[in-house]
Amino acid sequence: MLRQLRCWLTTFLIATCVGNTWATATFNSVKSSFKPSDTLILSREGEVLQRLRTDTSVRRGQWVALADVSPALRTALVLSEDKRFYEHSGVDWQAASAAAWANLWNRKTRGASTITMQLAGLLDDDLKRGSGGRSVVQKLEQTVSAQLLERNWRKDQILEAYLNLVPFKGELVGIDALSRTLFGKAAHGLDAREAAVAVALVRAPNASPAVVAQRACAVLKSLPATDTDCEALDLFTTGALQRRDYGASEGIAPHVARQLTRTATPLQAKSNAITTTLSAPLQRFALQTLQQHLRELAGRHVEDAALVVLDNASGEVLAWVGSSGDLSSAAEVDGVTALRQPGSTLKPFLYGQAIAERRITAASLIEDSAAQIETAGGLYIPQNYDHQFKGWVSARTALAASLNVPAVRTLVMVSPDAFHKQLRKMGLPLKESGDFYGYSLALGSAEVSLLNLTNAYRALANGGRLSATTLTRNAKPVWHTALDPRAAFIVGDILSDPLARARTFGTDSVLATRFWTAVKTGTSKDMRDNWAVGWSQRYTVGVWVGNASGAPMWDVSGTTGATPIWAAVMGYLHKTLPSRAPKAPAGVVQTPVQFGAQEAARQEWFLQGTQQPSFAMTSGADYVDSTRARGPKGSNVLVKGMARITSPTSGTIIALDPDIPPRNQRVSFQAQGSNLHWLLNGKAFAKGTSAQWLPWPGRHVLQITDAKGNVLDEVRLEVRGAGVKGGPLAPTKPR
Repeated sequence: MLRQLRCWLTTFLIATCVGNTWATATFNSVKSSFKPSDTLILSREGEVLQRLRTDTSVRRGQWVALADVSPALRTALVLSEDKRFYEHSGVDWQAASAAAWANLWNRKTRGASTITMQLAGLLDDDLKRGSGGRSVVQKLEQTVSAQLLERNWRKDQILEAYLNLVPFKGELVGIDALSRTLFGKAAHGLDAREAAVAVALVRAPNASPAVVAQRACAVLKSLPATDTDCEALDLFTTGALQRRDYGASEGIAPHVARQLTRTATPLQAKSNAITTTLSAPLQRFALQTLQQHLRELAGRHVEDAALVVLDNASGEVLAWVGSSGDLSSAAEVDGVTALRQPGSTLKPFLYGQAIAERRITAASLIEDSAAQIETAGGLYIPQNYDHQFKGWVSARTALAASLNVPAVRTLVMVSPDAFHKQLRKMGLPLKESGDFYGYSLALGSAEVSLLNLTNAYRALANGGRLSATTLTRNAKPVWHTALDPRAAFIVGDILSDPLARARTFGTDSVLATRFWTAVKTGTSKDMRDNWAVGWSQRYTVGVWVGNASGAPMWDVSGTTGATPIWAAVMGYLHKTLPSRAPKAPAGVVQTPVQFGAQEAARQEWFLQGTQQPSFAMTSGADYVDSTRARGPKGSNVLVKGMARITSPTSGTIIALDPDIPPRNQRVSFQAQGSNLHWLLNGKAFAKGTSAQWLPWPGRHVLQITDAKGNVLDEVRLEVRGAGVKGGPLAPTKPR
């Protein structure tokens, strides 16, 4: 009679449950619909680079296959929750009868709900247990639903789904989230003690540590060949329930993860994994190299750096290191996208524009001497960080050696507004107009991101053609011409020329590589930003070093800050891969050039039609700059033969670009007269008609006196930018 009633009830409820969509759900459909609370960022090789929590409402880990769950946990779960799991067909009628009999006599019992029945309740919202327990109808439906599951699913699939869907303590759902949060490990590594605590939480997820430990002790005793120390288990359980080791984000690409989750497509948002263009081995090497170099710079007040590697052909980002991680006090700031002053790294685009417009050639002579440019804010006087001006130098030397004055003179020819437009064509969306920046734009006074700057250099690598960068694969680049390909080729040839840069960086500079590369360094005002950006035949690499706070570094130049990281990454990329110089495009010719006394003869590249065999300046063409001297009563007069300071003039503002190591900088003072003594801020420091001064930021008074100390002339000047800390003529107090 009981058997007939059971069959009739089962048939009735099966008919009732057929309409439920979940009742016909397959194991694979349930697994595919499982959505972790984390998004995984994968490398192009399929390796997990970063895990980032994107769902704050619940804590789900990744779906764990049953084979990846520790045997101790599987055994403990079955023994604790459903001893006859592998024998029944969804409902343990023996346990159900015992539970009914116990309820009849008002005895406490654990109930007869099997793992399969519990899974049915997890799959169907209508069967979920309320605060007052399940109703009779819910229990009947749950019974039939469990039998339906057993007909369509294997036992291992039921157990696997249950372990991934069962709620544990608090927001934790599934064994992966529990294992990583409470025990700091994957589910396959759980031992018997950890498994016992996990199973105890299934039945009492919100119980106190003491109750959980008591239940875990009973579970542990049921496991075969297991030592049971319940007193130690009590301490262990208390500690585990207080632990929260499962961080919101972990990995080696945190900034990429945030970037992609912010801009995810609807399809990517539905997925718990996003495959990127990043190379996992390269990303690890780049991060390690960056952190190691910053440790070597300890004591120089620098804690942040960023790096990006681009594939020249596709624009794919192969490495993206946004910060120095634990070394930084602002690790959340993404140095790849942050706006910073690029210093001299803008010069290649300026010279490229001037060459493309046929204003200069690579052999044109530009004067590197004291320059005074009138602006609305007063005189703008650019200065080199070197012992002295170089005089007449070719554009090749001026760019490769990163001389500031020739760059400003070139910008005078091009105009700040035209150069501003050129920079925007190169993908640098400057905030202000060219007139706002003025002539300081030649020395990098605007703000750009490392990503945009590196991509602009990638355009030089591609013959002046620019396309957007991408972090996702299979994106087709859309190209546009940003610079004349002939000018781009000549600029690349200059930046790859070790002899041309030797005047500033020497012949054994870290900029030189054993394979073909073109590279430029840059340092912003007050040493707040340090850059090295360059390309090989296949890759473009950009590096920034500084402080996210904007604080200046101490004695860190382009060759000591960013360049060693750049060189190491380039070396890694070309361990086995060659890099060859590009072929000259049509419309470019190479001819021999003579320079007289200015530079050695050489072969030089020209735009077709601009070539000439000789570039030289005679002594009669030397640059002469008229200067003013102060008369006895302070009036500005020009007096031939009177002792006076001829350079600099009063009101001079010296703008220093610290792209060259600061201890090599000098400002040249010139005067006419005899038996002269130089004073700076009242302190004697030199004799004669000329003197060299290591500059110090601030306002200064420069004087010349006779042998008796009578002041013959004086000028007032201001130095803006970085200086050598503690120089001999530095002010005793900050100004």
